[in-house]
Amino acid sequence: MAESLIIDQTLSKEEKYKALLPQIEALTTGETDLIANISNLVAALKQGFGFFWVGVYFNKEGQLVLGPFQGPIACTRIPYHKGVCGACYTRQETILVPDVEAFPGHIACASESKSEIVVPVIKDGEVKLVLDVDSDKLNDFDEVDQKYLEQLMKLVESWY
Repeated sequence: MAESLIIDQTLSKEEKYKALLPQIEALTTGETDLIANISNLVAALKQGFGFFWVGVYFNKEGQLVLGPFQGPIACTRIPYHKGVCGACYTRQETILVPDVEAFPGHIACASESKSEIVVPVIKDGEVKLVLDVDSDKLNDFDEVDQKYLEQLMKLVESWY
């Protein structure tokens, strides 16, 4: 099957998410490999929205460990109590940060990152991974991003 992604860049943010979600679901249906599915998911988000950085950190070895991503090189390991990803893991909730410089303990993996949203995947009460999306623009994420990225992470939860 030839994989392709069709997102009209003239659409509103919400319309883009509405167009993207079923395409990601179709792309991953029938594929049982978690890494393959997550790789396509982060690539689709990067391609569909042009985010600065999109990736996941897996909960393993007592910390968050870098998984598939799109964008500049990234921090490989993040302690549970550090940065936005660590806060998301600890609080077990989505964290939306309009200005990363104002977030206490922010980890600057890339100095170009200005705003961020991190969404957990929780299965059986345990955070399995966090989706980390960074923008090189301040205040680039809002409730629309949160709503649809949380829907996407429900899909990821079903892969476990």
